[in-house]
Formats: sequence, C-alpha cells, structure tokens
Amino acid sequence: MAAFSTFLVFLLLVGTLTQLVFSSDQEKKKTFIVQVHHQTKPSIFPTHRHWYDSSLSSISSTASVIHTYDTVFHGFSVKLSPPEAQKLQALSHVITLIPEQVRQLHTTRSPQFLGLNTADRAGLLHETDFGSDLVIGVFDTGIWPERQSFSGRDLGPVPAKWKGECVAGKSFPATSCNRKIIGARYFSGGYEATSGKLNETVEFRSARDSDGHGTHTASIAAGRYVSSASTLGYAKGVAAGMAPKARLAVYKVCWLGGCFGSDILAAFDAAVADGVDVVSLSVGGVVVPYHLDEIAIGAFGAISAGVFVSSSAGNNGPGGLTVTNIAPWVTTVGAGTLDRDFPASVKLGNGKIVPGISIYGGPGLTPGRMYPIAYGGSGQFGGGGGGGGNGYSSSLCLEGSLDPETVKGKIVVCDRGINGRAAKGEEVRKNGGVGMILANGVFDGEGLVADCHVLPATAVGATAGEIIRRYIENSRSPATATIVFKGTRLGVKPAPVVASFSARGPNPVSPEILKPDVIAPGLNILAAWPDHVGPSGVPSDGRRTEFNILSGTSMACPHVSGLAALLKAAHPDWSPAAIRSALMTTAYTVDNKGDPMLDESTGNVSSVFDYGSGHVHPVKAMNPGLVYDISPSDYVNFLCNSNYTSNSIHVITRKSADCRGAKRAGHAGNLNYPSFSAVFQQYGKKRMSTHFIRSVTNVGDPNSVYKVTIKPIPGMVVTVKPDTLSFRKIGQKLNFLVRVQTRAVKLTPGSSSMKSGSIVWSDGKHSVTSPLVVTMQQPLD
Repeated sequence: MAAFSTFLVFLLLVGTLTQLVFSSDQEKKKTFIVQVHHQTKPSIFPTHRHWYDSSLSSISSTASVIHTYDTVFHGFSVKLSPPEAQKLQALSHVITLIPEQVRQLHTTRSPQFLGLNTADRAGLLHETDFGSDLVIGVFDTGIWPERQSFSGRDLGPVPAKWKGECVAGKSFPATSCNRKIIGARYFSGGYEATSGKLNETVEFRSARDSDGHGTHTASIAAGRYVSSASTLGYAKGVAAGMAPKARLAVYKVCWLGGCFGSDILAAFDAAVADGVDVVSLSVGGVVVPYHLDEIAIGAFGAISAGVFVSSSAGNNGPGGLTVTNIAPWVTTVGAGTLDRDFPASVKLGNGKIVPGISIYGGPGLTPGRMYPIAYGGSGQFGGGGGGGGNGYSSSLCLEGSLDPETVKGKIVVCDRGINGRAAKGEEVRKNGGVGMILANGVFDGEGLVADCHVLPATAVGATAGEIIRRYIENSRSPATATIVFKGTRLGVKPAPVVASFSARGPNPVSPEILKPDVIAPGLNILAAWPDHVGPSGVPSDGRRTEFNILSGTSMACPHVSGLAALLKAAHPDWSPAAIRSALMTTAYTVDNKGDPMLDESTGNVSSVFDYGSGHVHPVKAMNPGLVYDISPSDYVNFLCNSNYTSNSIHVITRKSADCRGAKRAGHAGNLNYPSFSAVFQQYGKKRMSTHFIRSVTNVGDPNSVYKVTIKPIPGMVVTVKPDTLSFRKIGQKLNFLVRVQTRAVKLTPGSSSMKSGSIVWSDGKHSVTSPLVVTMQQPLD
C-alpha cells in the first residue's frame, strides 16, 4: 500500500482561507481533521454527525469519519482525496489544513535518588498520600494490567470527579481496570487510515500493550511498591513509581507504525473530558510551528483546563537543536543518569581492561578463558560466502551481513547504528558467535546504554571502541578477549550526568524559550514489563521478566509526570505553569561530587542547552518560595509576539486574538517563564540590549523579603530592578525587570556563541533560581 500523507483540517464559520500545496499525485488519499467553531448554534448544527454529513455530502459520498472531537477542540477527522479536500477548503468555514505528523516513541532506584523517602513521615509522599486522588493520563503503547505495579489493592474508591471509562477490546475486558487503572482507551483510526488495518496477530486492538513501552512509562509515573524487583538479577530492590497511589488512565495512541497526530489529538480530547490531572507523553520527533503541531494544539487545550502536560525532549542528542515538544505550555524533559550502573568490562589479550556496561543474565563466558575476537569492519567478513556482506554492513552487524564461518566461536565487535543494539547481538548469536562488543562511534561519544542482550555482550564508548579495533588490527598473534560481568554497582560518582542521547537545545522554533525545561532520571531505569515480550525486544527472545531496564527521555518524562501529580496533590490551587516553575527554579546543576554536572557524551561540563534549569529536586519543589505563573492569555500574547497570525493563534487556542496590545507590551521573551533566553543578531551593531519583565507569586511565607543575586555573564552587564521584593502575604504578585547589555563579539558568518549565568531570588530560606542564557548570532550576510 502506498504511504498516505495525513492532514488536519480546522474549520470555523468565518475565516480567511489558507492555500494548500498538494502533492503531484492527485490520487493519494489524505486524512483531515475538521474543526467546527465552538459557538456553532445547535439549531444549525445540532450534532457532529449532522455537521460532517452536511459538510461532506457535496464533496464525497464515500468519506469515512475517523474521530470526533469535543473538548480540546471541536470537530472530526476524515479521509479524502486531494481534489475532495480542495472542495472542502473552498467552503466558507475552512481556515486551514495542517499536514499530520507521524511521531515515534522516545525510548529501581530513582525514587531514592530523587530523595523521595517512604520512611519520612513529613515528606512529599506522605503529605500528598502518595498522590492517591490524582489521575495521570499516559499516552503510549497501552498497558499490561496484570503487573503488580498496577494492583488496586488497598486503594480508596475511584475519585468522584472521574468521568472516564474502561473500553474493552482484544484481550482487555473491562474488568482489566481496577482502583489503580481507572480508565483505558485506544485510538487507531488515524494510524489505520494511513497504514491500513492493524495486524491483529502481532498487535492488540485494545489498550493492552504489545510493545512494553507504555507499561514501562506508566509504572515509572505511578507504579505501586513491589518488593524483590529485578531484571535478570540486576537492579534488585523495591520498585516504585513517583506517585505510587496515583490513579492511571491509559490512552493507547502508538502502534507498530508509529503514533499519528489525529489519534494523539483524540486522546487529548478524551483525557481532558475524562478528568485527568496530568498527561504524560513520551512521544515526539517532529518540530513544526505550533499551529501545525497536534501535540501543541492538544496540550494547549489541556493546560487551559488545568491539566499539566509532561513530554519527552527526544533521543537525538548529543547534537544541538535536537529538542522536540518545545511549546512553552508543555514541560519538556531531558534525561540524566542515576548513581547506579551495570559494569561489564572487556579484557583484551594484551592485558588491557576496557570498561563497558551490560545487563546479561544467561550462561556467561567460561571464567578465565580468552576467546578469539573479530571486527566486521576490518574486512574479515567482507564479500565472503555463507551470507557475508560488505565491510560496512558487517561492521554494523546488520541482518545477513555476517559470515558464519568467520563468526563461529568468536566475540564479534559491532559498531552502533542503523539496527537495534540487541538485534546486533541476535545476528552474532544466530551466526555462531559467542559474544558481542557493541562499540560507539564518534558521534555517540562515551554515552552508554545497558541492554538485556541475548548473548554475553557489553557496550563500550567511542574511545574504548577505537582501542579494541586498533588491538584487533595490530595484534601480531590472533586477537583474543573476554567479557567480565560485574553485576549492579551503586553509589556511582559522578551522578547525575546528562545522558548522551538526551536531546539538546537551543529551541528550534522559539529560541526565546529555553528547552528542555529540566532533566530527570532516564538512563537504565527499572520498571514494569509485559509478559509476552522478551526483555531485549528481539522477537526470538523467549525470556520473560516482570521488570525491564530501559533508557530514553521516554523514561525521564514520566518521572516528572508523577512528580507533577504529587505537587498538584500538595498544592491543588497551583496551575500547570506554577507546578513547572516549582520544578525548574528548585532544580540543581551539580553532581554528587559537588562539581558542575557533566555531559556523558564528552565528559566535559554540560550547559543550559543540555539540561535547561537543571535536574529536578522534588523535595525542594514542594516549597519553592516563589513561582512564575502563566495564564492561557499570556501564551496568546507570546504567540502574538512570535508573529503568529490571528488565524494561526485561533487554531491553537480556539479563541480570536487581538495582538495589538501584546505587541505594544513587549516581545516573545517577556512570557513569564522561569528561565531567560536572549538572542542577539549582530548585523553590524556594536552595542545591543534587551529586557525581560517578570512577575513572581509568593507561595512561601506571608511576610518575606527576597533579595536578588546575579551570577554574571562574562562581557555583559545584567541588572535587575528592583533588587529587593518585599511580600506581605501569600498569593501576592510582584514584578521585576531584567536588562541585559552586551557588545558584539567576533564571529564567523552563520556562527553563534552562547554564554550563561543565573538570577537567584533568596529570602534566606528559599532560593528561586532561573538560568539566563545569551546567544550571539552572526548572520550569513
């Protein structure tokens, strides 16, 4: 079947038409989401069915409606040919068509590492009753409800506010829900409109998880306490989510072919109507303007209803400009390491020991024995018979690239990239190899991810990989090696470190908004896992485990989702922006050695583009002192000052926007965000300056005086007025102004430089910290 591109259509009763550019292939069907003005009179369009029937009757007799939407916006989705869509666009109430994007998943010790001590009777967990009245909506691949992490045992009744339901489906009866999993829905219409019918031999047409990702993320956010948890004997201990008593509502939006925007939007629509408090979305990969971004549109509707939205930053680090889910009303989470790892060293025949990391619980290599070692990129496998491929393919251990005659009985070095890490080991095992060394390339740097390999295997960094390859190439006698597995190591220093894969800023759409916002644990995280999926994810892996260890910003995001639920339980009157502010202004940027946090990929000091405001500190976030609050109308002003048209703003917010007042008031950087980002285009100017206006709300002590401390930026003058804020009561708001003055620096055309400092308000008890980043850009001309 040809791949269909997908579009979203937004309709209003009045509006200016936006021109469409269709592909040259006029026969391809496309999917559209049709938005109806929310003030449409029932007497004219009493039901959605009446609305779409009347709209489509003159356009297509075969149009098939996919979803209807009632909450975060109003309308339906439908599949049409481009000529039919052009007719639809010609109707007076159509304002724009948006290309739908296909997104991908961003794939236990973290409670202790974050300071959530269950024995502390005055701590965040006990004060909020472990989040028992809060509902976290998880948008992912579904859930495996039988896991102990999702037990409803000893939980109170379902919160009275809950309006959702448990939708039955394949292998998921309504009885799969309990007092823990209080809602379950699945959305496949958008996926099937593009990719064809689900293959129900490998996927469940229900909320049941056939992948494992959704089960894992749900238990990180809100898994119950489970003792004696481990993965293949690694990471033994008590498993628990961030908010162990919070309720879960499952919205399955991701399938083998990806996560489609119209389905994600339908999940937002349902989740807000159902009554979730938090949405956790470990999905991304597309960066487009906000009015073309279904996640941004759905999330705006959610935060307008008071729902906190947490999303993953993406796994395309360590390069810059890789961060996704960057709308300022979404809390964007990058990944850091824990103080726990799983060492598995390589011992070479020349006596050199090379560090690595692995999770392998099967029969090991014979202790004390050295095995022959081979590397496909050295030409040993190239062009050989028996299935051997070219040197590039065999260096990556791609399927069908290895020669069994060359591999048999050897440890094989496989370069990282193209195919899955565990899949490389399966290819080695299938061809008779006894072990694998997975070696990073230069781009991957020194960042390592522990995998549940199907044979004795370990991952090594770029430097170690080069040492091993050089040894194989230069060894006068046959090269040999073995792998020594050392189990679980705790108390690792330094930690946290910014994970190599974690996506980095600057923000590619709104450089005035620093993204990611924060980082949280995302490397080698233990959490629940389905019954029918092996821990490696390789189809031939017949092992079964109740818990698995995965890495990704997908794992970092639900940490923040669970923490947001705890903070909302402790402070029911806080808005989503206030919760994010508390997490950001109390975050830290030093490791457990007291040194500046490092970047795993290079071993150098990391920057604000890597971690945003820093690593979350939930105990401090519970009592931040001051918060930077933001209302939906503030975001409208931000969009105005970001030069979005009134029609584009209407698509996002469902409300008309008058931008005249907003543009008089300032610029996009004046959004009341808890971080500050100034971007200067030099254009031959010698001196440049800008200002930020901010408002802070007192949520600490009634009578308190905060004084400002400025961590200076070399070569710049930063002033804050006033430098003292005196509060008389809780809830009081006070304003201040930050001015940044700088001089041009020498840069080559098209290049930029970044420097950072911070602004800290302190009353002696609270320290409210905001990063300040200044970017100088030299235009090409």
